[in-house]
Amino acid sequence: MSEDNRVKAGVGHNSDNEVVWERWSKKRTFVRALEGTYGELKDELYSQPRIYKTGAMKWKGGPQNFGKKVINPQACKVAQSIETHVDAFAPGGYGQKHGHMNSAVFFVLKGRGHDIHDGRTIPWEAGDALIVENACVHQHLADDPDDETIVLIMKAKPLFLFMHMIFQKVVDYPPKTPVPGHEDYAPPASL
Repeated sequence: MSEDNRVKAGVGHNSDNEVVWERWSKKRTFVRALEGTYGELKDELYSQPRIYKTGAMKWKGGPQNFGKKVINPQACKVAQSIETHVDAFAPGGYGQKHGHMNSAVFFVLKGRGHDIHDGRTIPWEAGDALIVENACVHQHLADDPDDETIVLIMKAKPLFLFMHMIFQKVVDYPPKTPVPGHEDYAPPASL
């Protein structure tokens, strides 16, 4: 992306580093306006789909960690206070080291790995639910050298941002190079 087309991160928000993922460089809707009559708002809410097909959504990121935004205020009108996304890690891959004010639930669908929370190592495997506590600087790392790791992440980030609890910071960006031996890794198309 050319410098002219890149939206600069705001002051105090990763502004000293190169922006890599779309979610760090593109303007987003974190909380939608609630406008109209109560009846109009209620009707709009009831008209929204309740099933979101992730297979039709595109994976973003890479080459070691990919993500799909599934439910958030920008993508669907039924959710105003929660955000949910699916992440896929290449075998032995990892994502950015970061922190945010909101807590998060990290549910492991496939694979095994560990998190580092404020310097503390916490192992996890498929079927585990991990809590990332408020304001924790953390990183997710996949430990299986031969198979991918898939996780579901759920958080009340929009609600925290609405309450002006906006600490979000990337400490170390995700790697730009693939995991050796897995240069052709692509996340599952069916998910």
